[in-house]
Parts: sequence; C-alpha cells; structure tokens
Amino acid sequence: MEEMEEELKCPVCGSFYREPIILPCSHNLCQACARNILVQTPESESPQSRRASGSGVSDYDYLDLDKMSLYSEADSGYGSYGGFASAPTTPCQKSPNGVRVFPPAMPPPATHLSPALAPVPRNSCITCPQCHRSLILDDRGLRGFPKNRVLEGVIDRYQQSKAAALKCQLCEKAPKEATVMCEQCDVFYCDPCRLRCHPPRGPLAKHRLVPPAQGRVSRRLSPRKVSTCTDHELENHSMYCVQCKMPVCYQCLEEGKHSSHEVKALGAMWKLHKSQLSQALNGLSDRAKEAKEFLVQLRNMVQQIQENSVEFEACLVAQCDALIDALNRRKAQLLARVNKEHEHKLKVVRDQISHCTVKLRQTTGLMEYCLEVIKENDPSGFLQISDALIRRVHLTEDQWGKGTLTPRMTTDFDLSLDNSPLLQSIHQLDFVQMKVPATPILQLEECCTHNNSATLSWKQPPLSTVPAEGYILELDDGNGGQFREVYVGKETMCTVDGLHFNSTYNARIKAFNKTGVSQYSKTLVLQTSEVAWFAFDPGSAHSDIIFSNDNLTVTCSSYDDRVVLGKTGFSKGVHYWELTVDRYDNHPDPAFGVARIDVMKDVMLGKDDKAWAITEGGIAKGATIGVLLDLNRKTLTFFINDEQQGPIAFENVEGLFFPAVSLNRNVQVTLHTGLPVPDFYSSRASIA
Repeated sequence: MEEMEEELKCPVCGSFYREPIILPCSHNLCQACARNILVQTPESESPQSRRASGSGVSDYDYLDLDKMSLYSEADSGYGSYGGFASAPTTPCQKSPNGVRVFPPAMPPPATHLSPALAPVPRNSCITCPQCHRSLILDDRGLRGFPKNRVLEGVIDRYQQSKAAALKCQLCEKAPKEATVMCEQCDVFYCDPCRLRCHPPRGPLAKHRLVPPAQGRVSRRLSPRKVSTCTDHELENHSMYCVQCKMPVCYQCLEEGKHSSHEVKALGAMWKLHKSQLSQALNGLSDRAKEAKEFLVQLRNMVQQIQENSVEFEACLVAQCDALIDALNRRKAQLLARVNKEHEHKLKVVRDQISHCTVKLRQTTGLMEYCLEVIKENDPSGFLQISDALIRRVHLTEDQWGKGTLTPRMTTDFDLSLDNSPLLQSIHQLDFVQMKVPATPILQLEECCTHNNSATLSWKQPPLSTVPAEGYILELDDGNGGQFREVYVGKETMCTVDGLHFNSTYNARIKAFNKTGVSQYSKTLVLQTSEVAWFAFDPGSAHSDIIFSNDNLTVTCSSYDDRVVLGKTGFSKGVHYWELTVDRYDNHPDPAFGVARIDVMKDVMLGKDDKAWAITEGGIAKGATIGVLLDLNRKTLTFFINDEQQGPIAFENVEGLFFPAVSLNRNVQVTLHTGLPVPDFYSSRASIA
C-alpha cells in the first residue's frame, strides 16, 4: 500500500488530506489549503458585473461550463474561458510534492471560524494546482464544493494499517505476529495458533479470515459520515444525477437545477460505478503486471549490460595490447636495422682510417728517404737513383690524388621512418559493426505482378540498429526449382522482368554487410498473369511504321516491307493473340507470326531464319488472324476467321519469341491481346 501514499497527499501542503473537498475538475484539496490559495478578482471581472453589463457569458453558459476556465501552461497567470477576464497574475511556488501552487495576493484576515465557515472574500477565484483550471466562487464560497468522505475513510484505514504490527492473542509466551483475524471470533491468530485453535473444518470452515490490518480497521472504524448536499446542507444525498454525474437530494430534484435531469437510485449507481471501476482496474492491473515484468526485463538488461561491458573492455584491452606488442616487435626490427647500418658505417670508416694510415706511413718514409738522398754530395751516385726516386714520388702523389682523401661513408643515416600510414590508421581506429544485419521484411502491400513481371519491396525491421550495406533478392525458376540471384544492390525495391506467364514463383530476400549475411526473409509466392497483355513496341520497329490507338494499331505507307514486334516475349507456355485487318488495299503483302528479337526489320517477315509467319490464305479487309504459340509442344499454328490454317504451321519452335507483323502499301492492323487459348485446342492438347 505504500505506493498509494502519494494519492492520499494534498498537492498544496504535501501532507495527508484533511477535510478534503472535490473541485469540479475532480481533483482534491484540503479545505484549509483551498482557502489559502484563493485569489480575489477585480469587481469588474466578476460574473455578476458581467451579467449586469450584458457582456460575457450568460447564466446558462456560466452554469453549463461549471464556472470553469482553462489555465494555459504556457502562461504565468490565469486565462479565462468563455469571456471571463483573467485573474491577476501571481508568482507561483512549488508544494512539497512538486505541484505548482498559486498563493493568495494578500494574506487572509485572521478569524476564529473554521475554514468552511469563515467568510470568503467576494469575487474570489481558486485555481487547481494540478490541472491549473480556474474557477470563480459563488456566494457559498468553499461550501459549494462537496466533501470527499471516501478519501477520508481511505486515509483513516491507511494510517491505521501503518501502525505497529498486531500480535497473536492466543500465544502463551512471546506472542508472534498475527497473520489473520477471524471476523466471527473477533480474534487475531498467528499461523500455528490458527492451525491449532481455528482449523478450517466443521462450523469454523464458514468463518471469514481477513488480514490483521483489515480486521483492525473493521474493529476501530468509526461510523461512516453521511454526505450532505452542497446546495441544501440539511439534506442527505438520495439520488444520482446522470447528466451532472453527481449525487443530489430530493430538494435538488424538486426546486434545484437538477429538476429536469435524468436521475437514478443512489444505491444502484453506487453498485454500477463500483463494477465499472473494478472492470477498469482489471485492465490497469494487467498493464501494471506488464510494467513489473518490463521492469524485471530492464533490470536484467542492466546486469547484462554491465557483464557485457566488462567482457568488451577486456577484449578491447587485449586487442590494444596486441597492437602495442606488434608495434614493439616492429620497433625492435627497425632498431636492428639502424644498428646494422651503424656498424656498417663504422667498419667502412675504420677500414679507410687503417688504409690511409698505412699509406701515410709509406709516404712519410719515402719523403724522409728522398730528403736524405738530396743531402748527398756525390753527383754520380745521386744521378744513378734520382730518376727512380722521381718516378716513385710522382707515383705516390698520383695514388693520393685518386679519391684517397675522400670519405667513403657519410655521417648521416639515409633512413627515414614513414609512420604517417600507421598514425592515420591509429586515428582511424574505431569500432566496426560486428553483427550481421537483421532479416529484411517483405512489404506485401507493395509487392505485385503485372503480365510476366514482378515488383518486390522490402525494408529493415523497425528496431534494427545494425545497418545493411545491400540486399540479395532470389527467385526460383517458376517450377519449384533452385533459387537464383536476380538482384544485388542497395535499393529496397526491384522489378524483375521476363518471367514466364501463368507460373508461380517463390521469392526471398536477405541483407548483407561486411560481417556477413542475414537470414532469409519469409518466402513470398508470386503468380504471373495467366494470359499476356501487350502492345506493339515502337522502340524495336522500323521507322516507317506508324503507331496509334495506344500502340495497338499500326500501319505503313512504304511500298517496302517493314517489321514491328510486340513488347512481350515468350519462352514458355501456350499463348494466343489476334490481329484484325482494318485497311487492305493497293495489293499489300502483310505477314503475321513470331520472330526473334534480332530479326531484320526491312524485309518481309519469314524471309530470314529468325521469323516464322503466314503471308497468304484469305487475308482481306476485316479478316481476323489468330496466332497460337505453343512452346510446351514447340508448335506454331495460325487461324483466319477462327478457322485453322492447316494442322500445324511450324514445329520445333524453341527459344524466346516476340509477336511480329510485317506491313507495306498502307495496310493497317489492330492487335488484340489477353485472349484465352481456343477451347478446341485446349481439349485437343489435354487429350494428347
């Protein structure tokens, strides 16, 4: 019952209601709190002054609106409804339970009367602190509001239930806490004493056991106060006004404003409203049960999120540590290369130092020897060795001049670490989606077929958070065979052309991203048209062909044969269409039949190996030529005016064929499609 406590507290003082009154908006206030938030309106804005001046609302409007005006939450003061002037704005404050409260413009005068009997300033206005509706009080003041006796009783029972726990009355030593009370025995029992002294059998089985708190309330509950009429204070409520939805007394029915209203018995309406409240509580109880289950789910989610967070953090730390280890290994490899280069440079320089030192020693020795030779005074002896010495000196000098005095190695390290790609990769290091996308949903209301084409539409589930990079649409072969991919891309709608007529296809869709592919959607069954509806195709026709009648009628003024094809091609099934000759003069040579897509367009139909046609045999103005293409039996049959021209015109017809005609010399024909196969042919085919 602790959750109910906020319902039992006044929105102004924040304490339990004391002498609560019911405002017309159905909210409650303590009577003393209601008096504290009264605001006096100017005399000119009172309803009496407005009625006297003939402006504002009428008495009927005033009563019909229950004297209520609406408070605008976007405003800081009062707003009137139906022409009432707004009350003076006053600063608002918050009550202990957080509801805005509008204090009086001036403190009420000191009085020794009770709040109900104390005089109320004239033209006073009260605003509900919960819904912010404003009401100008009449001469009765706060006495005009009914008292909420039910709320008083609930508060009384609630406060009593909060008292100390009741003890068992039959325990001999250390009484235990009572668990039930018998209303007939008027005794509180604990569970052991109830089983021992009040067994549920015999006459005691009919006794009513209630919780201790309820039993205590039934013991101590004071006699119920009888609610009196607000308009006739000495009269008790005896009936219920259906129109005003409030209890009334007999005087209200005879002389008050409820005299013409529909009324019902108070007891019957009491039971009816109790039943309605119980039914409403059943629905609310279901919602509360769902809310509790939802809270359990959310608490489990909190625990799961915490566990997943710890696991994910550990995984992230391990991944970063692995990157650091890899970087340290690469660092060691690069340092090894630097050390190798360092040793190589030192070796080259030291070798050059050693070589140069030996060479310098030899040169110095030669120089000292030559100086000593120069000191000799024997000309003949000097001349005997001077030529050789001169050659040795020049040779030694030449040896020093061939790059010997140039360092073979620089002091700089010709290595530069290119770390920009790695730094860029580190900056781009981020989380990627590790889940496959959710299964797409086919939107059945947008999927359809037309002739031998199928349009499919799909979408991601509404709560899906994993993005899809694309979709894969698959169809079977129309005979329940293997599925094949017909579309791969980012779009969520696709039209598949070139399907077989009168065939049933199964379609399914799946989504994919970098992580993988989703599950397949539910399979959608598509049925193509039983018969073909089509027209002539201007895009593939010869330029001399003239089209009309929504491309169903064609003609040609050229003396040469010109070919035009239908828009729809056939590769399976049995198909029938007709052409009527609208104009036939000047000895034309029309031809009717089928052709490949790459048939020649400037010769008579049937003159090459890519067309099969009928060119003569009763064709005249008004004639109807029927073309029957049976790709199941691989035959082509012609009819003129419903008469078959020979048994079978062509056999072994296999592949993709388009309806075709060739025209010349102003002949005009009209195409008729969507026709069923002739009955006699269908029966013959079933017999065969």
